[in-house]
Amino acid sequence: MINTNALKIKKYLFNTHTPNLLQESDLLTNYWPIVYILSDDKVHHAYVGETTDALARMNAHLRNEKKNQLTSVIIISSEWFNKSATLDIEANLIKYMSGDGKYCLLNANVGIANHNYYQKKEVYWQLFQNLWTQLRMQGLAKHSLEHISNSDLFKYSPYKTLSFEQKEGLMNIMRCLLDEKYRDFIIEGGAGTGKTILGIFLFKLLHSDNKDFNFKEFGEDESAFIQLVQKLKEKYPYPTMALVVPMSSFRKTLQKVFKNIKGLTSSMVIGPAEVSKNQYDIILVDESHRLRRRVNLGTYFKAFDDACARLGFNKEEANELDWVLKQSKKTLLFYDSNQSIKPSDVKQQYFDLLKERSGTYVFQLKSQFRVHGGNSYVQFIDSLLKCDVEALTKKHKSLNYELRLFKNLQQMVDAIKLRDQEYGLSRLIAGYSWEWISKNDSSKYDIEIEDVKLRWNSVSEDWINSANALNEVGCIHTTQGYDLNYSGIIFGNEITYNESTNQIEILAHKYFDKNGKTSIKDSEELKNYIINIYKTILLRGIKGTFIYACDEKLRDYLAQYIELEAEIEEEKQKPLFFNRNEISPFKDAIPYYHLKASAGLFSEAQNFYDDETQWLKIEGDIRISQDSFAISVLGNSMNKIIPNGATCLFSRYHSGSRNGKIVLVELTDLQDPDTGSAYTVKEYQSFKTVNEDGWYHQSIVLKPLSNDSSYKDLVLSESDTNHHRVIGIFERVI
Repeated sequence: MINTNALKIKKYLFNTHTPNLLQESDLLTNYWPIVYILSDDKVHHAYVGETTDALARMNAHLRNEKKNQLTSVIIISSEWFNKSATLDIEANLIKYMSGDGKYCLLNANVGIANHNYYQKKEVYWQLFQNLWTQLRMQGLAKHSLEHISNSDLFKYSPYKTLSFEQKEGLMNIMRCLLDEKYRDFIIEGGAGTGKTILGIFLFKLLHSDNKDFNFKEFGEDESAFIQLVQKLKEKYPYPTMALVVPMSSFRKTLQKVFKNIKGLTSSMVIGPAEVSKNQYDIILVDESHRLRRRVNLGTYFKAFDDACARLGFNKEEANELDWVLKQSKKTLLFYDSNQSIKPSDVKQQYFDLLKERSGTYVFQLKSQFRVHGGNSYVQFIDSLLKCDVEALTKKHKSLNYELRLFKNLQQMVDAIKLRDQEYGLSRLIAGYSWEWISKNDSSKYDIEIEDVKLRWNSVSEDWINSANALNEVGCIHTTQGYDLNYSGIIFGNEITYNESTNQIEILAHKYFDKNGKTSIKDSEELKNYIINIYKTILLRGIKGTFIYACDEKLRDYLAQYIELEAEIEEEKQKPLFFNRNEISPFKDAIPYYHLKASAGLFSEAQNFYDDETQWLKIEGDIRISQDSFAISVLGNSMNKIIPNGATCLFSRYHSGSRNGKIVLVELTDLQDPDTGSAYTVKEYQSFKTVNEDGWYHQSIVLKPLSNDSSYKDLVLSESDTNHHRVIGIFERVI
């Protein structure tokens, strides 16, 4: 493990004298890779970079009319640095400083590194965490990495490395913008396919100074991308652009994001009615399936009619899509027909007609970037809501995603609150099956199920980040477009299941979104809207989705394909043990040792090898080998990774680096013929030093990974290290 002292962070005034001061450092004059931060605390601007020639780079920045206005430079160096490491640290600094909000970055967003290299996770991520801690100590950063990861500034930051599919989509967009035969561009993609990030990335790209683009890490195979960017900047040096967001809550959130991005302003993010007031070179519409027509508009009728009058449209025939197309020279529409949720949304047929025009280019985003369950989870939800029994052959299971069905609502509420303590951003969301009576009387409850009493969201804008959101229930209108870590979905009384027809059915009289059902005469149309609502909210959770169904028939249907919480907990408590003659050792089973390793302090002395071995049956796609074994881990000091009481898969340790890995450690100095040994599970960190005889351990730290800050590191001194032995390397919870 790299010691905190391995980092050297030094601050200088940034002026014409800086290069002379830097010459005093051997690392800076011998072409050693370093990372640096230019900043000014008065205007709160900063620039992050890396280089192997600090003197030349500082001189170049002093000649830059924007960067020479910055007043200080932080030089970050280390003997552990190499070119790959500094590129990675530079990229992480850009991403997290952008999300932190302390500074507005001058960096452009093209060319941010994202590649694997030796010990990236094992060593250099820990080094970056140490660096971030020191930057917070010096006032250069405000928030923890965990807090930033959950923030909107980070999630919607343009400083993200695009996936191959997103980059392909971006190149297609740029070609369309350059090609006069294409006027309109439709980017289709389901919830979580990265549409919003792609749009924000394009905005930042077109509003960055050419001098700030970082192309040094692009290879020859990406020269086409670089050429497109350069041509686009030539054609649109100062484009008039607008990001149209139909939903007011999500619009407010993105306005806050744009306000904190250099080159962008909150005024670039507008509602559809504002489109009628100006013409634009480029209009990008996020969530364009939520553009409206003149149906069930409530208080918005007047603004809609006024916009039609300004543009010369017949208010009875026009819609917001017409406004956008008229007011832009180039139009980019991010669209998903499955997220249209009410009669006021522009009908799919209008988008279909637009697709058929010769001047329209259509591109699809297919990869899932939000939910860790991936495309298989998305397809499962689609099949589940369509009652496609041929596709639903068994209960959904995923190693990467937590999907559970609850029979007891209070248990689900408690589970969501627990996940919020552990990961943050965990919320309850329900179908609109209850009237919003607390809107006018905050003392009343809206939702009463069994003994549980809940209220709808008390605020409409940016509800998921509001102070009391954890104790409230959101709806489609307050969550569409947002990411959550965990979502608890309440299927309301308006939705049931008919076993004889194998169909989900809607009880319209129990659906209370008036604007969501008024004017609908076809029951199938209402069903499609409500199914789309549940499909959309079921795709909010990044790490997991919990479900409760009010209707017993629907609950029984869901239980056929989703594991019940009670079943999951029962399975956790009942490992499948067998005798050796009942299984195929190391093919479908591994040895289970009845020591119970402590995830707190060392366990009471036990004997690892003299236990009569039982065999644990392994199912699914878990890979095992002759070195595999299982044990139970007790305590909460590792509960970020290992829940209390969990059965875990380990591999016997033979040799190689253990740094940054979770290990099973034997405390051998407690060994006694009658009592055996003691064991613990922790993340292993080794601090080494070198003398004339070579490397040796100066100290070893066994680090807890807990949501409870009271757990402390177990620090083993040099004299202790001879009495500890790594037995196994943690692979996963079974």
